[in-house]
Amino acid sequence: MEREVLEFDVQFVGAGPAGLAGAIHLANLIARHDANVAAGTPGEPLGEIAIAVIEKGKRVGAHGLSGAVLDPRALAELIPDWRAKGCPVACEVITDDVYFLWETGQFRLPVLPPILQNHGNSIVSLGRLVEWLAGIAEEKGVLVVTETAATQPLIEDGRLAGVRTGDKGVDKSGAQKPNHQPGADCRAKATVLCEGPRGTLAKALETSLGLTVGRNAQVYSTGVKEVWEVPAGRAQQGRVIHTMGWPLPDDTFGGGFAYGMDDSHWALGLVTGLDAPDPVNDPHGLFQRWKTHPLLRPLLAGGKPVAYGAKAIPEGGWWAMPKLAADGLLIAGDSGGFLNGARLKGIHLAIKSGMLAAETLFECLLAKDFSKERLAKYEERVRHSWAADELRSVRNFHQGFAGGLYAGMVSAGIQMVLGGRDPFGDRLPSVPGHEHMRRLRERHRGGKPAPQKFDGVLTFDKLADVYLSGTKHDEDQPVHLIVTDTSVCATRCREEFGNPCQHFCPASVYEMVPDESKPDALRLQINASNCVHCKTCDIADPYQIITWVPPQGGDGPDYKDL
Repeated sequence: MEREVLEFDVQFVGAGPAGLAGAIHLANLIARHDANVAAGTPGEPLGEIAIAVIEKGKRVGAHGLSGAVLDPRALAELIPDWRAKGCPVACEVITDDVYFLWETGQFRLPVLPPILQNHGNSIVSLGRLVEWLAGIAEEKGVLVVTETAATQPLIEDGRLAGVRTGDKGVDKSGAQKPNHQPGADCRAKATVLCEGPRGTLAKALETSLGLTVGRNAQVYSTGVKEVWEVPAGRAQQGRVIHTMGWPLPDDTFGGGFAYGMDDSHWALGLVTGLDAPDPVNDPHGLFQRWKTHPLLRPLLAGGKPVAYGAKAIPEGGWWAMPKLAADGLLIAGDSGGFLNGARLKGIHLAIKSGMLAAETLFECLLAKDFSKERLAKYEERVRHSWAADELRSVRNFHQGFAGGLYAGMVSAGIQMVLGGRDPFGDRLPSVPGHEHMRRLRERHRGGKPAPQKFDGVLTFDKLADVYLSGTKHDEDQPVHLIVTDTSVCATRCREEFGNPCQHFCPASVYEMVPDESKPDALRLQINASNCVHCKTCDIADPYQIITWVPPQGGDGPDYKDL
Protein backbone atom coordinates (compact mmCIF):
# COMPACT_ATOMS: atom_id res chain seq x y z
CA MET A 1 0.00 0.00 0.00
CA GLU A 2 1.38 3.37 -0.98
CA ARG A 3 1.13 5.98 1.71
CA GLU A 4 1.51 9.70 1.47
CA VAL A 5 4.61 10.93 3.27
CA LEU A 6 4.34 14.30 5.00
CA GLU A 7 7.50 16.01 6.19
CA PHE A 8 7.47 18.47 9.09
CA ASP A 9 10.22 20.05 11.10
CA VAL A 10 8.31 19.49 14.35
CA GLN A 11 4.99 17.79 15.04
CA PHE A 12 2.81 17.63 18.15
CA VAL A 13 0.48 14.64 18.49
CA GLY A 14 -2.68 15.82 20.24
CA ALA A 15 -4.39 19.23 20.14
CA GLY A 16 -4.77 19.56 23.88
CA PRO A 17 -3.30 22.35 26.00
CA ALA A 18 0.23 20.91 25.88
CA GLY A 19 0.41 20.41 22.12
CA LEU A 20 -1.18 23.72 21.20
CA ALA A 21 0.83 25.70 23.78
CA GLY A 22 4.02 24.09 22.48
CA ALA A 23 3.18 24.92 18.88
CA ILE A 24 2.25 28.54 19.71
CA HIS A 25 5.35 29.10 21.84
CA LEU A 26 7.66 27.61 19.21
CA ALA A 27 6.10 29.79 16.50
CA ASN A 28 6.56 32.85 18.75
CA LEU A 29 10.21 32.04 19.44
CA ILE A 30 10.93 31.58 15.74
CA ALA A 31 9.15 34.81 14.78
CA ARG A 32 10.95 36.77 17.52
CA HIS A 33 14.33 35.37 16.49
CA ASP A 34 13.81 36.19 12.81
CA ALA A 35 12.59 39.72 13.66
CA ASN A 36 15.71 40.29 15.79
CA VAL A 37 17.99 39.05 13.01
CA ALA A 38 16.23 41.36 10.54
CA ALA A 39 16.84 44.23 12.98
CA GLY A 40 20.57 43.55 13.04
CA THR A 41 21.09 40.92 15.74
CA PRO A 42 23.85 38.50 14.68
CA GLY A 43 22.60 35.13 13.44
CA GLU A 44 20.73 33.47 10.63
CA PRO A 45 16.95 33.63 10.22
CA LEU A 46 15.19 30.33 10.58
CA GLY A 47 12.65 31.16 7.89
CA GLU A 48 9.77 28.85 7.14
CA ILE A 49 9.58 26.11 9.78
CA ALA A 50 6.87 23.50 9.32
CA ILE A 51 5.03 22.96 12.63
CA ALA A 52 2.06 20.58 12.74
CA VAL A 53 -0.46 19.55 15.38
CA ILE A 54 -2.23 16.24 14.69
CA GLU A 55 -5.60 15.70 16.38
CA LYS A 56 -7.82 12.59 16.30
CA GLY A 57 -11.10 14.40 17.08
CA LYS A 58 -13.33 15.70 14.35
CA ARG A 59 -12.66 19.20 15.64
CA VAL A 60 -10.28 20.67 18.19
CA GLY A 61 -11.93 20.37 21.60
CA ALA A 62 -14.27 17.52 20.69
CA HIS A 63 -12.29 15.15 22.94
CA GLY A 64 -11.24 17.75 25.52
CA LEU A 65 -12.46 17.22 29.08
CA SER A 66 -11.32 18.52 32.44
CA GLY A 67 -12.90 19.79 35.69
CA ALA A 68 -11.85 22.58 35.19
CA VAL A 69 -10.54 25.32 37.43
CA LEU A 70 -7.62 26.93 35.62
CA ASP A 71 -4.53 28.25 37.34
CA PRO A 72 -3.62 30.97 34.77
CA ARG A 73 0.10 31.10 35.56
CA ALA A 74 1.31 29.23 32.48
CA LEU A 75 -1.31 30.76 30.18
CA ALA A 76 -0.13 34.23 31.22
CA GLU A 77 3.43 33.25 30.28
CA LEU A 78 2.28 31.95 26.91
CA ILE A 79 -0.18 34.75 26.07
CA PRO A 80 0.28 37.69 28.48
CA ASP A 81 -2.84 39.47 27.19
CA TRP A 82 -4.99 36.33 27.24
CA ARG A 83 -7.96 38.13 28.72
CA ALA A 84 -7.87 40.93 26.14
CA LYS A 85 -7.59 38.35 23.37
CA GLY A 86 -10.91 36.85 24.41
CA CYS A 87 -9.90 33.67 26.18
CA PRO A 88 -13.19 31.81 26.78
CA VAL A 89 -13.28 31.88 30.58
CA ALA A 90 -16.67 31.08 32.10
CA CYS A 91 -15.97 33.15 35.22
CA GLU A 92 -13.52 33.85 38.00
CA VAL A 93 -13.62 31.85 41.24
CA ILE A 94 -15.48 33.83 43.90
CA THR A 95 -16.12 31.35 46.72
CA ASP A 96 -14.31 28.15 47.63
CA ASP A 97 -15.54 25.39 49.95
CA VAL A 98 -14.41 21.87 50.85
CA TYR A 99 -16.86 19.44 52.46
CA PHE A 100 -16.48 16.05 54.08
CA LEU A 101 -19.59 14.01 53.25
CA TRP A 102 -21.39 11.11 54.85
CA GLU A 103 -24.59 9.68 53.43
CA THR A 104 -27.01 11.99 55.20
CA GLY A 105 -24.92 15.04 55.99
CA GLN A 106 -21.76 17.03 55.56
CA PHE A 107 -19.10 18.98 57.40
CA ARG A 108 -17.62 22.10 55.85
CA LEU A 109 -13.92 22.53 56.57
CA PRO A 110 -13.63 25.77 58.57
CA VAL A 111 -10.14 26.40 57.23
CA LEU A 112 -9.42 25.76 53.57
CA PRO A 113 -6.13 23.89 52.97
CA PRO A 114 -3.79 26.24 51.07
CA ILE A 115 -3.35 23.68 48.33
CA LEU A 116 -7.10 23.80 47.58
CA GLN A 117 -7.48 27.57 47.59
CA ASN A 118 -8.58 28.87 44.18
CA HIS A 119 -8.47 32.64 44.61
CA GLY A 120 -7.21 34.11 41.33
CA ASN A 121 -8.18 31.05 39.30
CA SER A 122 -10.86 30.74 36.61
CA ILE A 123 -13.57 28.24 35.76
CA VAL A 124 -13.24 27.13 32.15
CA SER A 125 -14.32 24.53 29.63
CA LEU A 126 -11.20 22.76 28.40
CA GLY A 127 -12.82 22.15 25.02
CA ARG A 128 -13.51 25.86 24.54
CA LEU A 129 -10.02 26.76 25.75
CA VAL A 130 -8.20 24.50 23.29
CA GLU A 131 -10.50 25.57 20.46
CA TRP A 132 -9.39 29.16 21.15
CA LEU A 133 -5.73 28.15 21.36
CA ALA A 134 -6.00 26.32 18.02
CA GLY A 135 -7.20 29.52 16.35
CA ILE A 136 -4.19 31.41 17.69
CA ALA A 137 -1.85 28.63 16.54
CA GLU A 138 -3.27 28.72 13.02
CA GLU A 139 -2.88 32.50 12.89
CA LYS A 140 0.82 31.93 13.54
CA GLY A 141 1.16 29.50 10.64
CA VAL A 142 0.86 26.23 12.56
CA LEU A 143 -0.87 23.43 10.62
CA VAL A 144 -3.63 21.99 12.83
CA VAL A 145 -5.00 18.77 11.33
CA THR A 146 -8.15 17.17 12.76
CA GLU A 147 -9.82 13.79 12.13
CA THR A 148 -6.33 12.28 12.00
CA ALA A 149 -5.47 9.58 14.54
CA ALA A 150 -1.81 8.74 15.05
CA THR A 151 -1.80 4.96 15.43
CA GLN A 152 1.78 3.73 15.08
CA PRO A 153 5.23 5.09 15.90
CA LEU A 154 7.78 5.02 13.09
CA ILE A 155 11.02 3.72 14.58
CA GLU A 156 14.23 3.77 12.56
CA ASP A 157 17.52 2.62 14.13
CA GLY A 158 16.12 3.15 17.62
CA ARG A 159 14.92 6.67 16.84
CA LEU A 160 11.36 7.96 16.55
CA ALA A 161 11.21 9.23 12.98
CA GLY A 162 7.53 10.13 13.03
CA VAL A 163 4.06 8.60 13.28
CA ARG A 164 1.71 6.75 10.99
CA THR A 165 -1.90 7.85 10.96
CA GLY A 166 -4.75 5.37 10.80
CA ASP A 167 -6.42 4.20 7.63
CA LYS A 168 -9.98 5.31 6.96
CA GLY A 169 -12.62 3.34 5.13
CA VAL A 170 -11.86 -0.13 6.49
CA ASP A 171 -14.70 -2.51 7.39
CA LYS A 172 -15.08 -4.78 10.42
CA SER A 173 -13.19 -7.60 8.76
CA GLY A 174 -10.28 -5.36 7.81
CA ALA A 175 -11.21 -5.17 4.12
CA GLN A 176 -11.03 -1.91 2.24
CA LYS A 177 -14.33 -0.16 1.54
CA PRO A 178 -14.89 1.97 -1.61
CA ASN A 179 -14.03 5.12 0.38
CA HIS A 180 -10.76 3.66 1.66
CA GLN A 181 -8.05 6.18 2.40
CA PRO A 182 -4.68 4.94 3.65
CA GLY A 183 -3.08 6.77 6.53
CA ALA A 184 -0.04 8.93 5.99
CA ASP A 185 3.48 8.70 7.36
CA CYS A 186 4.05 11.98 9.17
CA ARG A 187 7.78 12.38 9.58
CA ALA A 188 9.53 15.05 11.64
CA LYS A 189 12.90 15.94 13.09
CA ALA A 190 11.19 15.68 16.48
CA THR A 191 7.76 14.48 17.59
CA VAL A 192 6.11 15.66 20.81
CA LEU A 193 3.56 13.23 22.21
CA CYS A 194 0.66 15.05 23.89
CA GLU A 195 -1.88 12.24 23.62
CA GLY A 196 -3.41 12.63 27.05
CA PRO A 197 -3.39 9.92 29.74
CA ARG A 198 -2.31 6.39 28.78
CA GLY A 199 -1.25 7.58 25.33
CA THR A 200 -1.36 4.88 22.65
CA LEU A 201 2.01 5.74 21.13
CA ALA A 202 3.71 6.43 24.47
CA LYS A 203 2.49 3.04 25.72
CA ALA A 204 3.84 1.35 22.58
CA LEU A 205 7.24 3.00 23.09
CA GLU A 206 7.59 2.31 26.82
CA THR A 207 9.63 -0.85 26.41
CA SER A 208 11.55 -0.13 23.20
CA LEU A 209 12.73 3.29 24.41
CA GLY A 210 12.89 2.46 28.12
CA LEU A 211 10.53 5.27 29.07
CA THR A 212 9.45 3.86 32.44
CA VAL A 213 12.69 2.26 33.65
CA GLY A 214 13.35 3.28 37.25
CA ARG A 215 10.01 5.08 37.59
CA ASN A 216 7.12 4.36 39.92
CA ALA A 217 4.12 2.73 38.30
CA GLN A 218 1.70 5.32 37.00
CA VAL A 219 -1.68 5.12 38.72
CA TYR A 220 -4.92 6.61 37.48
CA SER A 221 -8.38 7.74 38.45
CA THR A 222 -11.40 8.15 36.22
CA GLY A 223 -13.23 11.45 36.25
CA VAL A 224 -16.92 11.36 35.29
CA LYS A 225 -18.52 14.70 34.56
CA GLU A 226 -21.87 16.22 33.65
CA VAL A 227 -22.84 19.80 32.87
CA TRP A 228 -26.27 20.69 34.24
CA GLU A 229 -28.60 23.44 33.11
CA VAL A 230 -30.75 24.66 36.00
CA PRO A 231 -33.33 27.46 36.39
CA ALA A 232 -31.72 30.90 36.26
CA GLY A 233 -30.37 31.91 39.64
CA ARG A 234 -30.11 28.39 41.02
CA ALA A 235 -26.45 28.05 40.01
CA GLN A 236 -23.94 30.28 41.76
CA GLN A 237 -21.49 31.72 39.29
CA GLY A 238 -17.91 31.44 40.50
CA ARG A 239 -18.68 29.04 43.34
CA VAL A 240 -16.26 26.12 43.73
CA ILE A 241 -17.22 23.11 45.85
CA HIS A 242 -14.95 20.13 46.48
CA THR A 243 -16.01 17.07 48.46
CA MET A 244 -14.36 14.03 49.99
CA GLY A 245 -15.83 10.93 51.58
CA TRP A 246 -19.25 9.53 50.62
CA PRO A 247 -20.14 7.75 48.38
CA LEU A 248 -16.55 6.54 47.95
CA PRO A 249 -15.50 3.75 50.33
CA ASP A 250 -12.72 4.67 52.74
CA ASP A 251 -10.26 2.54 50.76
CA THR A 252 -11.01 4.23 47.41
CA PHE A 253 -9.20 7.40 46.39
CA GLY A 254 -11.18 10.30 44.95
CA GLY A 255 -13.57 13.17 45.51
CA GLY A 256 -16.27 15.30 43.94
CA PHE A 257 -16.54 18.80 42.53
CA ALA A 258 -19.24 21.29 41.55
CA TYR A 259 -18.33 24.52 39.76
CA GLY A 260 -20.76 27.34 39.05
CA MET A 261 -20.13 28.33 35.41
CA ASP A 262 -22.84 31.00 35.33
CA ASP A 263 -26.19 31.52 37.03
CA SER A 264 -27.80 28.58 35.23
CA HIS A 265 -25.04 25.99 34.69
CA TRP A 266 -23.12 23.70 37.03
CA ALA A 267 -20.11 21.63 35.99
CA LEU A 268 -19.97 18.70 38.36
CA GLY A 269 -18.26 15.36 38.59
CA LEU A 270 -16.61 12.69 40.65
CA VAL A 271 -13.05 11.38 40.50
CA THR A 272 -12.69 7.70 41.44
CA GLY A 273 -9.38 5.91 41.89
CA LEU A 274 -8.71 2.98 39.58
CA ASP A 275 -6.52 1.43 42.27
CA ALA A 276 -9.66 0.59 44.23
CA PRO A 277 -9.80 -2.91 45.74
CA ASP A 278 -13.48 -3.43 44.89
CA PRO A 279 -13.90 -5.35 41.59
CA VAL A 280 -17.33 -3.76 41.08
CA ASN A 281 -15.90 -0.25 41.45
CA ASP A 282 -18.11 1.86 39.17
CA PRO A 283 -17.04 5.50 38.65
CA HIS A 284 -20.25 6.36 36.79
CA GLY A 285 -22.52 4.70 39.33
CA LEU A 286 -20.74 6.36 42.24
CA PHE A 287 -21.14 9.73 40.55
CA GLN A 288 -24.87 9.18 40.15
CA ARG A 289 -25.15 8.35 43.88
CA TRP A 290 -23.07 11.42 44.76
CA LYS A 291 -25.62 13.71 43.11
CA THR A 292 -28.31 12.44 45.49
CA HIS A 293 -26.51 13.81 48.56
CA PRO A 294 -28.42 16.53 50.50
CA LEU A 295 -25.63 19.00 49.64
CA LEU A 296 -25.90 18.43 45.88
CA ARG A 297 -29.55 17.58 45.27
CA PRO A 298 -30.87 21.14 45.90
CA LEU A 299 -28.32 22.62 43.51
CA LEU A 300 -29.75 20.58 40.64
CA ALA A 301 -33.48 20.79 41.42
CA GLY A 302 -35.51 21.62 38.34
CA GLY A 303 -32.54 21.16 36.04
CA LYS A 304 -31.29 18.62 33.52
CA PRO A 305 -27.92 17.37 32.31
CA VAL A 306 -26.86 18.75 28.93
CA ALA A 307 -23.40 17.23 28.51
CA TYR A 308 -21.47 14.19 29.73
CA GLY A 309 -17.97 12.80 29.49
CA ALA A 310 -15.31 10.73 31.20
CA LYS A 311 -11.54 10.68 31.22
CA ALA A 312 -8.69 8.89 32.94
CA ILE A 313 -6.45 11.06 35.12
CA PRO A 314 -2.74 10.32 35.80
CA GLU A 315 -2.40 10.53 39.59
CA GLY A 316 1.05 8.98 40.19
CA GLY A 317 2.86 12.28 40.54
CA TRP A 318 6.53 13.18 40.24
CA TRP A 319 7.98 9.72 40.81
CA ALA A 320 5.69 8.11 38.22
CA MET A 321 6.52 10.49 35.37
CA PRO A 322 8.13 8.61 32.46
CA LYS A 323 11.36 9.53 30.78
CA LEU A 324 10.32 12.70 28.94
CA ALA A 325 12.90 12.67 26.13
CA ALA A 326 14.37 10.06 23.82
CA ASP A 327 15.84 10.00 20.33
CA GLY A 328 13.38 11.94 18.18
CA LEU A 329 10.83 12.19 21.00
CA LEU A 330 9.54 14.52 23.72
CA ILE A 331 6.51 13.85 25.95
CA ALA A 332 4.29 16.57 27.43
CA GLY A 333 0.98 17.06 29.21
CA ASP A 334 -0.96 14.16 30.70
CA SER A 335 1.10 11.72 28.62
CA GLY A 336 4.06 12.79 30.73
CA GLY A 337 2.14 12.77 34.02
CA PHE A 338 2.05 16.56 34.36
CA LEU A 339 -0.79 16.67 36.86
CA ASN A 340 -1.00 17.87 40.45
CA GLY A 341 -3.40 15.40 42.06
CA ALA A 342 -3.44 17.28 45.34
CA ARG A 343 -4.63 20.49 43.65
CA LEU A 344 -6.87 18.67 41.14
CA LYS A 345 -5.18 20.64 38.37
CA GLY A 346 -3.19 19.81 35.26
CA ILE A 347 -4.01 22.33 32.53
CA HIS A 348 -1.42 24.86 33.67
CA LEU A 349 1.22 22.13 33.95
CA ALA A 350 0.34 20.83 30.49
CA ILE A 351 0.74 24.31 29.01
CA LYS A 352 4.06 24.79 30.77
CA SER A 353 5.36 21.39 29.63
CA GLY A 354 4.48 22.26 26.02
CA MET A 355 6.33 25.56 26.34
CA LEU A 356 9.42 23.88 27.78
CA ALA A 357 9.34 21.39 24.91
CA ALA A 358 9.10 24.30 22.46
CA GLU A 359 12.13 26.02 24.00
CA THR A 360 14.13 22.82 23.61
CA LEU A 361 13.04 22.42 19.99
CA PHE A 362 13.87 26.05 19.24
CA GLU A 363 17.38 25.44 20.51
CA CYS A 364 17.59 22.38 18.24
CA LEU A 365 16.50 24.44 15.25
CA LEU A 366 19.12 27.09 15.94
CA ALA A 367 21.85 24.47 16.32
CA LYS A 368 20.55 22.34 13.42
CA ASP A 369 20.91 19.46 15.84
CA PHE A 370 18.07 17.18 16.89
CA SER A 371 20.25 14.58 18.57
CA LYS A 372 18.96 12.72 21.59
CA GLU A 373 21.56 14.53 23.71
CA ARG A 374 20.17 17.92 22.76
CA LEU A 375 16.56 16.78 23.11
CA ALA A 376 17.43 15.51 26.58
CA LYS A 377 17.81 19.14 27.66
CA TYR A 378 14.02 19.18 27.84
CA GLU A 379 14.19 17.08 30.99
CA GLU A 380 16.73 19.50 32.42
CA ARG A 381 14.41 22.41 31.66
CA VAL A 382 11.55 20.59 33.36
CA ARG A 383 13.66 19.88 36.47
CA HIS A 384 14.55 23.57 36.84
CA SER A 385 11.04 24.91 36.22
CA TRP A 386 8.32 26.02 38.60
CA ALA A 387 6.28 23.10 37.26
CA ALA A 388 8.80 20.67 38.76
CA ASP A 389 8.84 22.62 42.02
CA GLU A 390 5.07 22.25 42.23
CA LEU A 391 5.08 18.55 41.39
CA ARG A 392 7.92 17.76 43.79
CA SER A 393 6.03 19.48 46.60
CA VAL A 394 3.29 16.80 46.30
CA ARG A 395 5.50 13.94 45.11
CA ASN A 396 4.09 11.39 47.56
CA PHE A 397 0.50 12.62 47.71
CA HIS A 398 -1.26 9.70 46.05
CA GLN A 399 0.97 7.06 47.67
CA GLY A 400 -0.05 8.45 51.06
CA PHE A 401 -3.62 7.27 50.45
CA ALA A 402 -2.58 3.63 50.08
CA GLY A 403 -3.81 3.07 53.64
CA GLY A 404 -7.21 4.64 53.00
CA LEU A 405 -8.85 8.05 53.25
CA TYR A 406 -8.06 8.89 56.87
CA ALA A 407 -4.44 7.76 56.71
CA GLY A 408 -4.14 9.68 53.46
CA MET A 409 -5.47 12.89 54.98
CA VAL A 410 -2.94 12.64 57.81
CA SER A 411 -0.15 11.85 55.34
CA ALA A 412 -1.13 14.78 53.11
CA GLY A 413 -1.03 17.17 56.05
CA ILE A 414 2.43 15.98 57.11
CA GLN A 415 3.70 16.15 53.54
CA MET A 416 2.44 19.71 53.22
CA VAL A 417 4.55 20.68 56.25
CA LEU A 418 7.58 18.70 55.04
CA GLY A 419 7.49 19.99 51.46
CA GLY A 420 6.34 16.72 49.92
CA ARG A 421 8.44 14.34 51.99
CA ASP A 422 6.59 11.55 53.77
CA PRO A 423 7.67 10.36 57.25
CA PHE A 424 8.34 6.95 55.70
CA GLY A 425 10.68 8.27 53.03
CA ASP A 426 11.32 10.81 50.32
CA ARG A 427 10.01 8.44 47.66
CA LEU A 428 7.10 6.17 48.46
CA PRO A 429 6.63 3.29 46.01
CA SER A 430 3.53 2.49 44.00
CA VAL A 431 2.21 -0.46 42.04
CA PRO A 432 -0.14 -0.46 39.02
CA GLY A 433 -3.70 0.22 40.09
CA HIS A 434 -5.12 -3.06 38.79
CA GLU A 435 -2.92 -4.98 41.23
CA HIS A 436 -4.98 -3.56 44.11
CA MET A 437 -8.15 -5.26 42.87
CA ARG A 438 -9.35 -8.02 45.19
CA ARG A 439 -11.24 -11.17 44.23
CA LEU A 440 -15.02 -10.83 44.16
CA ARG A 441 -15.51 -13.34 46.99
CA GLU A 442 -13.09 -11.45 49.21
CA ARG A 443 -14.96 -8.21 48.75
CA HIS A 444 -18.57 -9.42 48.41
CA ARG A 445 -19.07 -12.72 50.21
CA GLY A 446 -22.76 -12.75 49.39
CA GLY A 447 -22.23 -12.12 45.69
CA LYS A 448 -22.47 -8.95 43.66
CA PRO A 449 -24.60 -6.09 45.01
CA ALA A 450 -27.98 -5.58 43.36
CA PRO A 451 -27.85 -3.48 40.18
CA GLN A 452 -28.13 0.24 40.77
CA LYS A 453 -31.43 1.92 39.90
CA PHE A 454 -31.72 5.32 38.24
CA ASP A 455 -34.68 7.68 38.31
CA GLY A 456 -34.10 9.44 34.98
CA VAL A 457 -34.46 12.82 36.67
CA LEU A 458 -31.43 13.22 38.91
CA THR A 459 -29.63 9.97 38.17
CA PHE A 460 -29.12 8.34 34.77
CA ASP A 461 -27.85 5.09 33.37
CA LYS A 462 -24.69 4.94 31.29
CA LEU A 463 -26.42 4.83 27.91
CA ALA A 464 -28.42 7.99 28.68
CA ASP A 465 -25.20 9.78 29.54
CA VAL A 466 -23.37 8.43 26.48
CA TYR A 467 -26.09 10.04 24.38
CA LEU A 468 -25.24 13.40 26.00
CA SER A 469 -21.58 12.94 25.10
CA GLY A 470 -22.34 13.13 21.38
CA THR A 471 -20.35 9.95 20.80
CA LYS A 472 -20.47 8.56 17.28
CA HIS A 473 -18.48 5.78 15.61
CA ASP A 474 -18.80 4.15 12.24
CA GLU A 475 -19.90 0.70 13.37
CA ASP A 476 -18.53 -0.93 10.22
CA GLN A 477 -14.88 -0.55 11.20
CA PRO A 478 -12.43 -2.75 13.11
CA VAL A 479 -13.16 -2.76 16.84
CA HIS A 480 -10.74 -0.36 18.51
CA LEU A 481 -10.86 -2.18 21.87
CA ILE A 482 -8.62 -5.20 21.46
CA VAL A 483 -9.03 -8.10 23.91
CA THR A 484 -6.22 -10.58 23.34
CA ASP A 485 -8.05 -13.58 24.84
CA THR A 486 -11.82 -13.35 25.29
CA SER A 487 -11.92 -16.85 26.81
CA VAL A 488 -10.44 -15.31 29.95
CA CYS A 489 -13.51 -13.08 30.21
CA ALA A 490 -15.94 -15.99 30.01
CA THR A 491 -14.10 -18.22 32.48
CA ARG A 492 -11.36 -17.01 34.77
CA CYS A 493 -12.38 -13.35 35.03
CA ARG A 494 -16.04 -14.24 35.54
CA GLU A 495 -15.09 -16.53 38.41
CA GLU A 496 -12.37 -14.44 40.05
CA PHE A 497 -13.52 -10.85 39.59
CA GLY A 498 -17.07 -10.99 38.24
CA ASN A 499 -16.11 -9.27 34.97
CA PRO A 500 -15.20 -5.84 36.37
CA CYS A 501 -15.11 -4.28 32.88
CA GLN A 502 -18.92 -4.16 33.05
CA HIS A 503 -18.60 -1.91 36.09
CA PHE A 504 -15.53 0.30 35.63
CA CYS A 505 -16.37 1.30 32.04
CA PRO A 506 -18.42 4.54 32.24
CA ALA A 507 -20.01 3.98 28.83
CA SER A 508 -21.42 0.41 28.79
CA VAL A 509 -18.89 -0.73 26.22
CA TYR A 510 -18.38 -4.15 27.84
CA GLU A 511 -21.27 -6.52 28.33
CA MET A 512 -21.45 -10.21 29.23
CA VAL A 513 -24.28 -11.82 27.24
CA PRO A 514 -25.51 -15.42 26.85
CA ASP A 515 -23.30 -17.56 24.64
CA GLU A 516 -25.68 -19.26 22.21
CA SER A 517 -23.15 -22.01 21.51
CA LYS A 518 -22.72 -23.06 25.16
CA PRO A 519 -25.55 -23.61 27.65
CA ASP A 520 -25.31 -21.51 30.83
CA ALA A 521 -22.20 -19.77 29.49
CA LEU A 522 -21.56 -16.10 28.84
CA ARG A 523 -19.45 -14.35 26.24
CA LEU A 524 -18.01 -10.85 26.03
CA GLN A 525 -19.82 -8.40 23.78
CA ILE A 526 -17.97 -5.18 22.99
CA ASN A 527 -20.22 -2.22 22.20
CA ALA A 528 -17.39 -0.15 20.75
CA SER A 529 -19.70 2.52 19.37
CA ASN A 530 -20.41 3.66 22.96
CA CYS A 531 -16.74 4.38 23.77
CA VAL A 532 -15.96 7.88 25.08
CA HIS A 533 -12.18 7.33 24.81
CA CYS A 534 -11.52 7.56 28.55
CA LYS A 535 -8.94 4.68 28.53
CA THR A 536 -10.32 3.24 31.80
CA CYS A 537 -10.47 -0.30 30.39
CA ASP A 538 -6.87 -0.22 29.20
CA ILE A 539 -5.85 0.76 32.73
CA ALA A 540 -8.15 -1.13 35.11
CA ASP A 541 -8.43 -4.57 33.51
CA PRO A 542 -6.98 -6.99 36.11
CA TYR A 543 -5.37 -9.21 33.45
CA GLN A 544 -4.11 -6.33 31.27
CA ILE A 545 -5.44 -7.97 28.12
CA ILE A 546 -7.45 -4.95 26.91
CA THR A 547 -5.69 -2.48 24.63
CA TRP A 548 -7.37 0.74 23.56
CA VAL A 549 -6.32 1.98 20.11
CA PRO A 550 -7.72 4.98 18.24
CA PRO A 551 -10.69 4.33 15.97
CA GLN A 552 -10.67 5.93 12.57
CA GLY A 553 -9.99 9.66 12.75
CA GLY A 554 -12.86 11.88 13.80
CA ASP A 555 -14.85 9.18 15.58
CA GLY A 556 -15.61 9.35 19.28
CA PRO A 557 -17.23 11.88 21.60
CA ASP A 558 -18.21 15.39 20.60
CA TYR A 559 -17.92 17.16 23.92
CA LYS A 560 -19.62 20.50 24.47
CA ASP A 561 -18.50 22.78 27.32
CA LEU A 562 -16.55 19.99 29.03
